Amino acid sequence: MKKTIVLSIAITSITLVSFIAPKSKKMQKLPPNDDIEKKIDSLLNLMTLEEKVGQMVQYNGFWDVTGPSPKGGNAEEKYEHLRKGWVGSMLTVRGTKEVRAVQKIVTEETRLGIPLIIGFDVIHGYKTLSPIPLAEAASWDLEAIKKSAEVAAAEAAVSGINWTFAPMVDISRDPRWGRVMEGAGEDPYLGSKIAKARVTGFQGDDLSDPLTVAACAKHFAGYGFAEAGREYNKADIGTVTLHNMVLPPFKASVEAGARTFMTGFNELNGIPVTGNDYLLRNILKKEWGFDGFVISDWASIEEMLTWGYTKDRASTAVRAAEAGVDMDMEGNIYIEELANMVKDGKVKEEIIDDAVRRILRVKYELGLFEDPYKYCDSEREKEVIGKPEHIEAVKDMAKKSIVLLKNENNLLPLKKKKQTIALIGPLADENNSPLGSWRLGSDDNTGVSLKTGLEAYSKNKIEYAKGVELVSNDAQFTKELHINTTDDTGIKEAVEIAKNADVVIMALGEHGFMTGEGRSRTNIDLPGLQQQLLEEVYKVNKNIVLVLQNGRPLTINWADKNIPAIVEAWQLGSQSGNAIAEVLYGDYNPSGKLPMTFPRSVGQIPIYYNHKETGRPVDPAPGDEQVFWSHYIDEENTPLYPFGFGLSYTEFDYKNLQLAKKEIKDDETLKISVEVSNIGDYEGREVVQLYIRDLYGSIIRPVKELKGFELVDLKKGETKTITFELGRKELGFYNERGEYIVEPGEFKVFIGGSSQTSLEESFSIIE
Repeated sequence: MKKTIVLSIAITSITLVSFIAPKSKKMQKLPPNDDIEKKIDSLLNLMTLEEKVGQMVQYNGFWDVTGPSPKGGNAEEKYEHLRKGWVGSMLTVRGTKEVRAVQKIVTEETRLGIPLIIGFDVIHGYKTLSPIPLAEAASWDLEAIKKSAEVAAAEAAVSGINWTFAPMVDISRDPRWGRVMEGAGEDPYLGSKIAKARVTGFQGDDLSDPLTVAACAKHFAGYGFAEAGREYNKADIGTVTLHNMVLPPFKASVEAGARTFMTGFNELNGIPVTGNDYLLRNILKKEWGFDGFVISDWASIEEMLTWGYTKDRASTAVRAAEAGVDMDMEGNIYIEELANMVKDGKVKEEIIDDAVRRILRVKYELGLFEDPYKYCDSEREKEVIGKPEHIEAVKDMAKKSIVLLKNENNLLPLKKKKQTIALIGPLADENNSPLGSWRLGSDDNTGVSLKTGLEAYSKNKIEYAKGVELVSNDAQFTKELHINTTDDTGIKEAVEIAKNADVVIMALGEHGFMTGEGRSRTNIDLPGLQQQLLEEVYKVNKNIVLVLQNGRPLTINWADKNIPAIVEAWQLGSQSGNAIAEVLYGDYNPSGKLPMTFPRSVGQIPIYYNHKETGRPVDPAPGDEQVFWSHYIDEENTPLYPFGFGLSYTEFDYKNLQLAKKEIKDDETLKISVEVSNIGDYEGREVVQLYIRDLYGSIIRPVKELKGFELVDLKKGETKTITFELGRKELGFYNERGEYIVEPGEFKVFIGGSSQTSLEESFSIIE
């Protein structure tokens, strides 16, 4: 450490320098009553311009930190930048040994000793994996989702990580987009509730707790509306859609205390979101009062050049900084250009100071200045990862995520003995695919396969045949999958074992790496030869339970028409097979509801429940063949399975929908109640859903909007009264100028078990 800096500053800063640039390996503590903002002020006064810009730089991991130093090339340059204090964060450095080594460089070899914040994609677990986020959303269980995030945070934190690039809160109506697996589906109300649950789960009540991590709401904003569902594409939406559909989960993330935001790869209405000051400065930082920091997505600052939005690297750095991007993820734009732009008067240093202040604030909140090695306890790492409570939590999450789509003749639940079961399909004995995509911290082939789960769960005889291969190459996160479309040699064996089985369980769907980033599809049916396999088996045995394992809604029209039982099992993580077995055998009654519409055809996309009515919506009466109404000539308008849909082994009845008033003022709250009864033969859980329709307004309103839901557990024959409240937050909307308003008018309220519920009442908002 250079001591001359201590001698050249005011006496008031000497204590701070002694803390942030210690001579010993152990960091000293500031007095506990010192205010964080004062600490930041003092530290900013000590920093050179280059050191400030360095805090705005995030580098990807690039070598074995505990091994020999790199020689030559980009890696050596990054190493030197670390030693100079020109790096504020790293990503994909993980494990206590590696993180300790890189923190040691910046805290003990640099002039000021400012610790790094260590980021990682902890999307649905670290080592112990929960279901993919879209599956978790199907549970509608906010406490379980919060617990899932807590497990992920704990395992990541003890591995040296203190910042996750999650939750992804993008609303999307297009299942062709591969990253729908990473979000909460199509509805902003449900998405907002889940965003809050996940942020709270990751961050806990105290961000300095060593078992929590900082959350990052992404991708701000509009990424989920990528045109044609194609990755990295543009989005073109109006302000009404932006404010009412896209932004609510992000606002909920701010309200939940999310400490960081990430921009997207998309442009929105002609402006790359990474350079959009309206989004980042006006809305996020000014209107919403967000005081954390904003990071680009991977090199998305540099990609503004490719978009044709900026002319050179220097102007690109200026645009991103002025727009409000505080940190450059692995783009090298800020480190190369930003300091010179400040010196040349192209960027005000106040903008740099604001960005650095935000970054330092989060580092202080994490406790990294107090102890940069607080996330590097190797003994705690051994104790926490994979602990039994975590295994049980992700299995519970997995069971709650499963959606029963069809169950003719009560084929499910299965009997536990005296049955011969034919287990068929390329995903039946898979222990890698069920882990899903975005599980960089976990280990391949560590999931419980369906075959393993079933064999451990009952005394039935299980005969297995793969039927067909789904993927013909080594499945990797970063590589294209080669889908088998020619080799059907295994179908004959599958047909033979199906002939004499009491029940056939067919495990079909998508490989875990068929969804996620860069995994857009134009056809969302069963890929490869799986449809052929299904139809061949059906010819010899119609007693089929189709278990779908996938990361997006699929078009399964033939299966819906012909297969008696269909279970949407998604990609459920580490405990996949055990969770599915419990549901198939009825020890857990499925309670999941779809967070995203299943289309009949890709030609219907985008298809979503909260659409607006057209000027000619009416379906003609039977026999009337006039064509001048909003429809397709070759497909129905309706979805295959609607948003909010999901069956149970029991049956629920809704009645006695009551409104406390028929008229309310715009500042009043309306109480609503309904009786829900379990009239079937099993105990069960129902997700009671409340929707409204604003019949007319200053802008056209959706035909239905989710505005409340409750999970209710009911014993056989039991009835419960469920109560909701509607107030300004639920009854208003954003107009075309982004202003939130509640208008007088007539409304309908609907309650039931899906978005297609028909139990309704009316009320009015009066002046």
